Amino acid sequence: MKISLSLSVICAIFLCTSCEDLLVEAPKSIAVETFYNTEAEVDGAVAAIYSPLKTVYGTEYIPLHESSTDYHMGGGSYAPNSEFQGLNSTNITRSGTKWDNFYLAVRNANLVIQNVPKGVLLSDELKNRYIAEARYLRGLIYFQLVRNWGGVILRTEENMSASDIPRSSVDEVYNLIFGDLQFAEQHLSDDAPVAGRATKWAAKSVLADVLFYTGNHEQAAAKAKEVMQSDKFNLVQVSVADDFDKLFGPEIVTSPEEIFYLKYSHEQEWGYLPFTHAISSPYLLRAGFGGALYSEEQNYVYANWDDDDLRKRFGWYKSVLAFGTNTILNKKFSDPGSLQCRNDYPFYRYADVLLLFAEALCESAGQPTTEAMEALNRVHRRAYGYPSNQPSPVDFILSDYDKASFIELVRKERGYETQSEGKRWLDLKRTGKASEYIQVARGKQIAEMHYLWPIPVSEMNYNRGLNPDTDQNPGY
Repeated sequence: MKISLSLSVICAIFLCTSCEDLLVEAPKSIAVETFYNTEAEVDGAVAAIYSPLKTVYGTEYIPLHESSTDYHMGGGSYAPNSEFQGLNSTNITRSGTKWDNFYLAVRNANLVIQNVPKGVLLSDELKNRYIAEARYLRGLIYFQLVRNWGGVILRTEENMSASDIPRSSVDEVYNLIFGDLQFAEQHLSDDAPVAGRATKWAAKSVLADVLFYTGNHEQAAAKAKEVMQSDKFNLVQVSVADDFDKLFGPEIVTSPEEIFYLKYSHEQEWGYLPFTHAISSPYLLRAGFGGALYSEEQNYVYANWDDDDLRKRFGWYKSVLAFGTNTILNKKFSDPGSLQCRNDYPFYRYADVLLLFAEALCESAGQPTTEAMEALNRVHRRAYGYPSNQPSPVDFILSDYDKASFIELVRKERGYETQSEGKRWLDLKRTGKASEYIQVARGKQIAEMHYLWPIPVSEMNYNRGLNPDTDQNPGY
């Protein structure tokens, strides 16, 4: 008897679209035994992995992180996150929906990994490429899960029929991530078939980030250097603040800086939600989301940021419509021509790799090096409108820094570069100095329970492999 795909997977296949990768014709059969035989069919199954991942990043996931940074504050129902005392009931519910969508994407990846090898019409090379893309996405998703929840439930193609699965350790989760990403970098193509699909370089970039996050600095620097030496990526050059729209704007399909982005449909206009970002002219807040995130002119990060840095001019504007006369809002992902936000989400771009390389190389060498400084300066020059590959008047000088001061310099630069991308809170946790940064910038003490989100009640109630007394994260 044939086993049919789940309704959620089928729906995701038909609903998931990108600006370039649309299924022209629905598969004639959706039974597992026949569905994974042609490129069109497997493309549809892979698209079903991207769909819930785009839902995560197109909804509350970004403000859940941004409201715990040193430069943003949460407004309304996000305000409790900015007290750094753990999630309240509203935000626990939000984090639980992210868990559900992450695991839906994992399930869809597992279906590809499990069933593509059974296909009879695809070459082994093509099978490996599709499996590699699924494993890349699964590894990427587990990297988000382990950093937000710690040790999680490892659902793979080998235990898909099991419902009661114990919680794995952090090390076990990372072992799966490394295995998935190493397979992906070996079998993915150099170039994406369409913008937004995974490549070998995307796999190497995520692998560098995982190595970096886990303290394997020498390997992280080496992996990042492979991406840098590929000659496939460059920083988008700017001369005035508005030129950053060439990198973050809603009309951009791709750019030389793009390594891996989540691509949203311009036709449907359901992109990366701005929350406080400008969506129409003059800068207005998206209806229903106004005040989710904001900051103030006297915020430590903003006040100590050089006004000549074009990222500051491009990213922020003053608003008297929100929380008082000193209120500033971020417009990095603004879409002035639309009532929605069509901007793509920059999961990994070349600036991320350069800054990762600079810090990791300094850590592994025990001191700042010429290579590390040049990588940092490339990002810094661009921020001031200078060509990124040429010496400039704003260059940092190697002899002015030792290991500790250089690492702090890179972390500050990364904080400026990635604002509103949902990366800063995870980066602060990685440093082990989140409490220091938050105390200086916000004057807040971080409670231990704030570092990890709670395992959702639905998982605790229905997964009998979990012990509610010992498997829930501290404080929940």
